[in-house]
Amino acid sequence: MVDVGKWPIFTLLSPQEIASIRKACVFGTSANEALYVTDNDEVFVFGLNYSNCLGTGDNQSTLVPKKLEALCGKKIKSLSYGSGPHVLLSTEDGVVYAWGHNGYSQLGNGTTNQGIAPIQVCTNLLIKQVVEVACGSHHSMALAADGEKSGVQVLAGHKSKEATAEEGAAWSRQTANENSENVFAWGYNNCGQVGSGSTANQPTPRKVTNCLHIKRVVSIACGQTSSMAVLDNGEVYGWGYNGNGQLGLGNNGNQLTPVRVAALHSVCVNQIVCGYAHTLALTDEGLLYAWGANTYGQLGTGNKNNLLSPAHIMVEKERVVEIAACHSAHTSAAKTQGGHVYMWGQCRGQSVTLPHLTHFSSTDDVFACFATPAVTWRLLSVEHEDFLTVAESLKKEFDSPETADLKFRIDGKYIHVHKAVLKIRCEHFRSMFQSYWNEDMKEVIEIDQFSYPVYRAFLQYLYTDAVDLPPEDAIGLLDLATSYCENRLKKLCQHIIKRGITVENAFSLFSAAVRYDAEDLEEFCFKFCINHLTEVTQTAAFWQMDGPLLKEFIAKASKCGAFKN
Repeated sequence: MVDVGKWPIFTLLSPQEIASIRKACVFGTSANEALYVTDNDEVFVFGLNYSNCLGTGDNQSTLVPKKLEALCGKKIKSLSYGSGPHVLLSTEDGVVYAWGHNGYSQLGNGTTNQGIAPIQVCTNLLIKQVVEVACGSHHSMALAADGEKSGVQVLAGHKSKEATAEEGAAWSRQTANENSENVFAWGYNNCGQVGSGSTANQPTPRKVTNCLHIKRVVSIACGQTSSMAVLDNGEVYGWGYNGNGQLGLGNNGNQLTPVRVAALHSVCVNQIVCGYAHTLALTDEGLLYAWGANTYGQLGTGNKNNLLSPAHIMVEKERVVEIAACHSAHTSAAKTQGGHVYMWGQCRGQSVTLPHLTHFSSTDDVFACFATPAVTWRLLSVEHEDFLTVAESLKKEFDSPETADLKFRIDGKYIHVHKAVLKIRCEHFRSMFQSYWNEDMKEVIEIDQFSYPVYRAFLQYLYTDAVDLPPEDAIGLLDLATSYCENRLKKLCQHIIKRGITVENAFSLFSAAVRYDAEDLEEFCFKFCINHLTEVTQTAAFWQMDGPLLKEFIAKASKCGAFKN
């Protein structure tokens, strides 16, 4: 399961907001913008809002999530972003929305005015069911399903009154002669990335024709200034900028229209992704190919030489099931059938030239933790499954009479526990229940040397690894931890005491630290008492202290110069 909290920007949200997220995207030149969809299909954005890329209707940045009313309930299917940045998304209904930077008409509305709020991308796309969108730095692409929208759907988008079946049929007849190409592109076209045959910018969506006009495209991807498409038969086509060989054509000449990657003729490609200037392809046999720029080792070949043609990249002889890259980074990642995740390329500023095995469970984590900027390479899907982890299950069963097989009685109150858990978690109990102690045969164990709050906190710690006690009670728990040789618990108690020290309790805490031989805590409490000496000496705890400790404190304070005028 993907944890959105791994992306720094999501640390701005509350745990409740995080728990509501079902889909998310982090984008922007510094990963300073984010969009997320909640479990009730509401869409929120927050962040820097550079170039109006949050779509909030203004140019203000926001640390508090703002709702995008225009997209709520729309069921986002595909989302991509450019470097401007601009944002493009398609819904389950096949409708495309865009907003943000528009200096090259990458929003497809025929203008170069900034898009301060989501607008529906019209013209040709109104008659198509868009299933996927992709953005380069300043150009956009959309992949439409073979079937066109019904005339009723189209007219409903155009008219305020409800369209009739007859009007829909008329519209369908009018568009029946449309060609079957299903890739559209628009925006910046200085290198031919729109695939129109020229380098003129394209202000509205235009069909990518040429050799694709009788082909069925099933997937699209964009580099910074290049475009790629995968056909249903596994063929790969590329167009646009090719200065680093990112089109895989064996040369470095730009292409103004789609050209087939001939070097992949013997394989069937299922997935393709583009980095800033490199490309990765995955075949139906789980083979990984890479080509293009390699300045940071992003091809995984073991060196930094660019490749003009696809090369087979080995990932420990395992079958690859997913590849990852995005045009705003020089990072590559892959996941194998065995669940192993590898990364290479630019990783936290370092160049990793061969696939490096990580401890991650998803390729998304690679981009959260190692990409620069820490963006998402795709629209994240956050599935909250209805199961408890081992830790969560243990926490839930603490003091549960239904499953417990042992009870402790302290001050007349019971605490229900499980022998097996206590033996696993604590050496004291392991000895108690595996030796010839009397307690091993009992169903109820009486405890009289510690208070109920202290002993309950100790047992709960064995189930949760956490302690929740006021500093005064933490003194008693410190005593218990010392008796049971629980060193980590001693440290936790000392942290609690340090955070909770006051003028009123400082001397009591100091004396407890001396009593339990906690040297660091003793020094901490002593310094606090010296820093607040006048107030501390006026407390009851100071004058109630036993004589030897009081004399020791005064002598030590005197050596520190605490009583000098």
